[in-house]
Amino acid sequence: MSTRRIPKGPGRRPKSLARQRFLELLAQGVPLRLAAIEVGVSRSAAQIWKNGTTVRRKDGTVKIVPPLEPLAVRPISHRFLSEDERVRIADMASRGDGPTVICEALGRAPSTISRELRRNLHATGQYRPFHAQVLAAQRRRRPKQHKLAGNAMLRAFVVDRLAEKWSPQQISRALRAAHPDDPAMRLATESIYLALYRPSNGLVSKPSPLRTGRDHRRAHTRQIRAGRRFAQPMLSVHERGFEPTDRTTPGHWEGDLIVGPNHRSGIGTLVERQTRYTKLLHLPVQDSMTVHAALVRTLGQLPAALRRTLTWDQGTEMARHLEVAAEAGIRVYFCDAASPWQRGTNENTNGLLRQYFPKSTDLSVHTPADLARVESELNRRPRMVLGDRSPAELFNALLASQNHPPLR
Repeated sequence: MSTRRIPKGPGRRPKSLARQRFLELLAQGVPLRLAAIEVGVSRSAAQIWKNGTTVRRKDGTVKIVPPLEPLAVRPISHRFLSEDERVRIADMASRGDGPTVICEALGRAPSTISRELRRNLHATGQYRPFHAQVLAAQRRRRPKQHKLAGNAMLRAFVVDRLAEKWSPQQISRALRAAHPDDPAMRLATESIYLALYRPSNGLVSKPSPLRTGRDHRRAHTRQIRAGRRFAQPMLSVHERGFEPTDRTTPGHWEGDLIVGPNHRSGIGTLVERQTRYTKLLHLPVQDSMTVHAALVRTLGQLPAALRRTLTWDQGTEMARHLEVAAEAGIRVYFCDAASPWQRGTNENTNGLLRQYFPKSTDLSVHTPADLARVESELNRRPRMVLGDRSPAELFNALLASQNHPPLR
């Protein structure tokens, strides 16, 4: 198992301030779990901050991490204008010097000076350095009121889309497209995640509307599992004729099963690689005969130009793959063992579907009508990778080019 640290970026709260806030919350009697959620760290990191720990290095040595001590507030970075610089800006501006002249004298970028003069003007229309210094200090103050708290229309937009299982990234891009000239109606993806991860924002009630179901940030992990080698003669994905990243030609599909507890229930998933259009297969039983019949029935609805290849993993449910290929008129390829990235489009789609069909739940309770509803909702959702168009829009355009009616 490997972990990847989340790198700091512009706008992220410095870790020293997050730790300071964590200690303040503990001093106020806030439980460790809630304090960790409030500052945006995992519970294990919070335990280390509070109690310290020992870390065993790869070379066998042991490193002792002491409990966290209160940290002094860091000085303001030199990236920000100082009070002395603001006094010089005021003096030069009063003489009629423009941003270009001022920036050369201070060694700052012209955009920094022009933005300073524009955003920190006094009510009289003049630039006053001490007034500007107060405004800058107020903008740096943390924590700030979340943008959703003061904008009812923006909040309603976000809540409605979350109810439709849109991701924060899709919501952020939809806001920018719907309100291109109104900055007040824009929200960064990270801002939506912060609103969801902090209970004090009260954005939504539990359970979390995120696809992962998480209510806190967690480090990325990857678990390597041994795959089951398929026993029948088969075509390898390496014989398919194009790389996994090549999506220039439509009609290439990826498939898999999502399964319930003890593999006693399941749903088949098919995804068209170019458009990300998804078809769901109702499987009363997860054997090769049922999967074979469902694939032939579903793929048979498509024109020949849109059923070129099908890529699957090496599960025994595809034991009749030669019959599928012959009856559906499609070439069936198989991935290497333990190599899910070779059919990454389907893996990603299965992750999206788990928001509708959570893990460890009985999937046999879902009727064909339920699957059709989920399929329609997922295919109507805009995707950033498709230029904010929906899979249904693109796939129906392909069907129209083949003089084929749209699918249900």
